[in-house]
Amino acid sequence: MELERCINFVLTKAQQSVQQVFKARLAPYGVTPGQYAVLACLWNGDGKTARQLADMLSLDGSTMTGILDRIEQKGLIEKQVDPKDRRAMRVMLTDSGRQLEEPLNRVILEANIEALANLPQSEGESLKELLLKLNPGS
Repeated sequence: MELERCINFVLTKAQQSVQQVFKARLAPYGVTPGQYAVLACLWNGDGKTARQLADMLSLDGSTMTGILDRIEQKGLIEKQVDPKDRRAMRVMLTDSGRQLEEPLNRVILEANIEALANLPQSEGESLKELLLKLNPGS
């Protein structure tokens, strides 16, 4: 099989291209795409555990710990011991983290439009639907 016809190669190249768009759009806010994903999960419901966030984003625990540590250093979240389970940490948004919701969601919408700019809108929507089918557990 030619490399350019291999789904892994094609998806990886596309993901790298899209990642660069998102990185550039988020950079003025000092947030990475991975950090945005965590914040978006928290905007939909504060107080999740690190394990819950990792599961939602299909990340391993050590990767999630690193992302949370960096977001915490930026003052966007706080980690609090779960009163029901002292081994678990609850992740809470700070006021600064909450204030980023509107501007970052606007930036992500713009990044999505930019990433799909070479496709007609119907093909962009079809692409997203097809990619979702590759992730049946999502």
